[in-house]
Amino acid sequence: MKRYVFFCFSFILVTVCFAQGKKFSPEKFDAEMTAYITKEVRLTDEEAAKFFPLLREMHKKQRCLYKKMRDVGKEKPTTEEGCAAAIRERDKWDIELKQLEQCYHKKMMQVLPASKVYDAIRAESQFHRRMMKGWQKGRHH
Repeated sequence: MKRYVFFCFSFILVTVCFAQGKKFSPEKFDAEMTAYITKEVRLTDEEAAKFFPLLREMHKKQRCLYKKMRDVGKEKPTTEEGCAAAIRERDKWDIELKQLEQCYHKKMMQVLPASKVYDAIRAESQFHRRMMKGWQKGRHH
């Protein structure tokens, strides 16, 4: 749940930065994240070549789930039954998101030692926190 909130908050910050006229480049963001994780985890070129396609594939699928979650929460239902159904729908996407992460973490551990996958998960989280702090200060770095 914390990761979901974190990613939603990241999305909102990116949107706000874009709306304020600052250009956000997904390619630049991805390149910076890749470099940060590679450095922090000390991935070899061979390890990076195996790991990052999986990470990017997971992120692409996560974005689809985040969109579904946003769509469910766009408008508050007018009835109690509608609200209950929206909550159940959102819970379903939260569970699917966690299952997706679990599936990809298993795949990642097939190409990297578990200790490096663990470090990569931590590094990605640290990278997102650093980027958010930079955006809060009005800069991207």
